[in-house]
Amino acid sequence: MTGRDRAGTESAGTELELAGPGVPPDDSAGGDGAGFEQEPRPGGLRDRFANRGRWRAPELGPRARIAIAAGMLTVLTVMALAWFGPLVAVRTVEIDGLVAVPEQQVRAAARIPDGRSMLRVDTDAIAARVAALPRIKSVQVQRSFPSTVRLTVTERTATLYFDSPEGTHLIDADGVEYAIEPAPPGIPKLLTEHPGGADPVTRAAIRVLAAVPDGLRFQVGEVVARSVSDVELKLHDDRTVLWGGADDSERKAAVVLPVLTRPGSTFDVSSPDLVTVK
Repeated sequence: MTGRDRAGTESAGTELELAGPGVPPDDSAGGDGAGFEQEPRPGGLRDRFANRGRWRAPELGPRARIAIAAGMLTVLTVMALAWFGPLVAVRTVEIDGLVAVPEQQVRAAARIPDGRSMLRVDTDAIAARVAALPRIKSVQVQRSFPSTVRLTVTERTATLYFDSPEGTHLIDADGVEYAIEPAPPGIPKLLTEHPGGADPVTRAAIRVLAAVPDGLRFQVGEVVARSVSDVELKLHDDRTVLWGGADDSERKAAVVLPVLTRPGSTFDVSSPDLVTVK
């Protein structure tokens, strides 16, 4: 064997030793054997990076499970007592804002059972029942824990009244006829052909009176409405203000008080740019 052959044999032996015992050499450079591919070892770097970021919930022991179940049972018990029991039951009903409506009438309409759980009180239903009373304009219902339900009521007030065979009808600023009874002092009388909340002429008269300045409104004894554009105000001192329609009422209100300082009996502000006095 020559020196070159021995060097080649030693080199091959070195390569086999580097590959490790029992591991076949790489035949990719040639030879009859097929290529060999190593399988990844479990627990290697690849697995450690793949498992990084995964979170496992800690397993609960028997004591922890019992504690959680007891807590949930306590919460459910408290909720059941609050919903059905006397823990937060209605004991007081307060009503604010009443002037003409009897308190007992409002309580009867509200129908709030004493002792019912505050959580079961339907405030919207109570408000709807009370608001159905003719004299009630609006109502707000609030729970005040632990045991009070509070109703804040706004009553309707008369803006005009008109006479009919049934009696004196009171009309509020919304055009609602809410009572048949004597008119309160200082309320003007409405004179029109078809008085009532659904009548357009009546509604025009209400809008005109709402636009009249405060300094003049208390002097008005009658509102005569012949049409939606022909409304006049008869004052207690027998003077008359011809207002016209509800349009341009802001400018009419601005000129009417200065005009009333002039001598005369009829004051026409229906055209605020051309006011006349007779």
